Amino acid sequence: MLRSRTATAGAAVTGALTLVLAGCSSGGDGGENGGKGGDAKAAPPVITPANGTKQVAPDQPVTVRSDKGKITKVTVTGPGDDRPEGALSADGRSWQTRWGLRPGATYTVTAQGEGGTATSTFTTLKARRELEAGMSPLEDEKVGVGMPVQLLLSLPVTARQARAELEKRLEVRMSRPVQGAWYWISDKEVDFRPRDYWPAGQKVQVVARLAGLKVAEGTYGEKDRVLNFTVGPRHVTTINAKKHEAVVTDGGKVVRRMKVSLGKPGDDSYTGVMIAQEKNPAMVMDSATTGNPGEYRTPTKWNVRMTYSGTFIHSAPWSTGSQGSANVSHGCVNASPSDAKWFYDFTQRGDVIEVTGTTRRLRFGNGPTPWAKSWQDWLKGSALGAPVTGTPLK
Repeated sequence: MLRSRTATAGAAVTGALTLVLAGCSSGGDGGENGGKGGDAKAAPPVITPANGTKQVAPDQPVTVRSDKGKITKVTVTGPGDDRPEGALSADGRSWQTRWGLRPGATYTVTAQGEGGTATSTFTTLKARRELEAGMSPLEDEKVGVGMPVQLLLSLPVTARQARAELEKRLEVRMSRPVQGAWYWISDKEVDFRPRDYWPAGQKVQVVARLAGLKVAEGTYGEKDRVLNFTVGPRHVTTINAKKHEAVVTDGGKVVRRMKVSLGKPGDDSYTGVMIAQEKNPAMVMDSATTGNPGEYRTPTKWNVRMTYSGTFIHSAPWSTGSQGSANVSHGCVNASPSDAKWFYDFTQRGDVIEVTGTTRRLRFGNGPTPWAKSWQDWLKGSALGAPVTGTPLK
């Protein structure tokens, strides 16, 4: 299950919303009816929803209007550290929240204008079903240049319009903005990848403004989420099944060549661009997990996973005689104990691993496989059908 930091996410997504604008402030006592001084004809701002309103739809915007005189400050406070953000109109006379509200929550709005101060406390309706989300990579993780962002949803989102609205609420902030796009892997997963591999050293923050998002009748997003991660060095490994060799590069420079053995005929390894999905120092390779119980059950060390279906690069002391000359494995990439240990220590999740020279093509969806599709095909998986450029990370 993906790690969540609710308090950090809420603060990073919204912040404390305080809009202070140039202009004269009311010289009164700050009460509901305004005070003395200022524009005598001005009145306190009008807030919608009105004070005491119940069962407010979470996707209904909060608005503040001033018919006479400008709005000088608006604060919205919700449960915990929830501070919905909003925007003031060019003329300074109206204000509106940008995104949704949490379902089943109480909010207080305080609006100050040239004619005084108004306050409204209201509650949103409780959703019949709440959409929750998790994200990958993990918070503050350092990943490889091929790592996608995965947004995993607790409920299916099927309607194209709902998917499009969800995508609009997803923002990817980058220290070095590049172009990328979202792709719906399934009804419950949407992934982001840059057009090309991430720049090494990139700092990334993903903001998912899901609170109040209506994805079906009675179904609303429960809360916002924020994810921060860093992209590490550019590690790219190319494995040639015909040459029985793996070439490992760091920033474009070859740092190691390893003799390997791939899948034997009938158990061919996958050809395609994969990523290092996870690492495990010791595990048991059991043919029962691939539908062939009893064929083998072998303890292995220094395992780097490449596919959901069970393709790994791992230590295989039993096949060192074939490594570099023949393919004899059940589909994994066998390496010597010393090479496998070195590769395990060198590799970070999201590093790119490209296999060539086999007759078996990598199937899209066999793990995080964003590079199995061309850029144009990736764009087709977006409900908006268009790329987005990352916003600068402050």
